[in-house]
Amino acid sequence: MSFGFGIIGCGMISRFHAKAIADLDNANLIGCWNRTPDAAARLATETESMAFSSLDEMLANPEIDVVTIGTASGAHRDPAIAAANAGKHVIIEKPLEVTLERCDQIIEACEKNGVKLATIFPSRFHRSSQILKKAVNADKFGNLTIGDAYVKWYRSQEYYDSGAWRGTWKWDGGGALMNQAIHSVDLLYWLMGPVESVVAQTATLAHDRIEVEDVATAALKFKNGALGVIEATTSAFPGSLKKIELHGSKGSATLEEENITVWEFAEPNQEDRNLLERMSNQTETGGGAADPAAIGHHGHCELFRDTLQAIENDTTPLIDGHEGRRSVEIVLAVYQAAKSGTRVNLPL
Repeated sequence: MSFGFGIIGCGMISRFHAKAIADLDNANLIGCWNRTPDAAARLATETESMAFSSLDEMLANPEIDVVTIGTASGAHRDPAIAAANAGKHVIIEKPLEVTLERCDQIIEACEKNGVKLATIFPSRFHRSSQILKKAVNADKFGNLTIGDAYVKWYRSQEYYDSGAWRGTWKWDGGGALMNQAIHSVDLLYWLMGPVESVVAQTATLAHDRIEVEDVATAALKFKNGALGVIEATTSAFPGSLKKIELHGSKGSATLEEENITVWEFAEPNQEDRNLLERMSNQTETGGGAADPAAIGHHGHCELFRDTLQAIENDTTPLIDGHEGRRSVEIVLAVYQAAKSGTRVNLPL
């Protein structure tokens, strides 16, 4: 079965969507739409596809089976619901939306219309992330004790000034945590399990004319009893690869972007030593640490592939709407804790 795609939102991330679609044997890009027609025209020219004059025109096209949404974060809901109502499957860039109510409205629309919904968190599909998940599931770490996420990135003032939506609560939904570090929030939750409570602090220290934080720290308690930390910033020049650290009673591992740099266990074996040597140099880009465009599209490609398989087999995508909602909930809990100065319990 072959699937026709439409892209909604023709900014930077749409190029990665287009590359991922092009790499799939059973998919092709039919066309794109953007509120600014010139942006759609540019992407259509680059991809030799069609620029639709309206969203309604795109959604009425019978060749389109799936849409990807890469608009500003706070503008995901309306096109997602419109696509679901038109019977199109929906793949949405992180975060799913910027409030839980808006996330729930998207999920409800997709379930009501019987279409698949996936949230784009490419890092889960990296080979190194899959290895860590498999090890956690096999109890290789013993009792998980500490799980940390560090996203010490850099964004210039020009980055925030480049779009009126950037750095706003309404359209960005937050700052370093909601926009950049949410990839690591998702990975940490996926590996460590649900979060029970958070305490947090946020600040805006290095950027002007933004409403949101460029520094955030949070202390977490997971439902399994483990503790953890999230550190997120867009003010750490020159920016470094995002890092996940897992520790348990029988082992520890560190993931830096796609590199596994620590892989140590109480009962070491040759397979572990070989894995560390093999997986310590997997990252081929800057990981978005200083340049948001310095990422690969292979994670997108695998996520799209997973979604198409879910459509064909009538199963659930690995990162469906409910999974995508969880990281938004954790981020919002951090914001609430920082604002109130008190511990916030989940679910919200």
